[in-house]
Amino acid sequence: MKSMGTKKIVYGAFMASLITVATMVIHIPSAFNGYIHLGDGLVLISGILLGPMTGGISAGIGSMMADFLSGYAFYAPATLIIKALASFFSGYLYQRLIKRSGIVSFRLVPFISSGLTCSTIVTGGYFLFECVVYGKSAALLNIPLNLVQNSFSLLIAGTLLPFLLRRNELRSLVLKKDYEE
Repeated sequence: MKSMGTKKIVYGAFMASLITVATMVIHIPSAFNGYIHLGDGLVLISGILLGPMTGGISAGIGSMMADFLSGYAFYAPATLIIKALASFFSGYLYQRLIKRSGIVSFRLVPFISSGLTCSTIVTGGYFLFECVVYGKSAALLNIPLNLVQNSFSLLIAGTLLPFLLRRNELRSLVLKKDYEE
């Protein structure tokens, strides 16, 4: 039992670093100090593979670190919260939807449902943050760019996840609840 808890911590730290790198590698600046990147695909994968708690913590920390390292420290606190919530709720939803079937493999409907949840939280979260900081009309300008980012992230996650779920080691993490460790 403790072995699984240790593995989740290690995978969580590894996922946080992967999210940081994926966010920083392809980095296209957008309006109002934001940027388009592929890290959100891994934010979604983090919640699905590691579960809501571990995945959410990894996604929040990894995304926040990318903001710090890329010179977007102003966004870092909001990013920590938004990406952690996105990964948490998408991972929770995915687990609930696949638990009914009892089969841990790539499932399209749970994946799309989780992906749309993740995208909605990210887009909505940044919209609310930017409304406070820049005003509503300015925040509206970033919504299309967030939707483009989300589309690419879903494509990346949808491409990687079937391969990742073929690994027994990763598949065993999916239905393992964070609080059972």
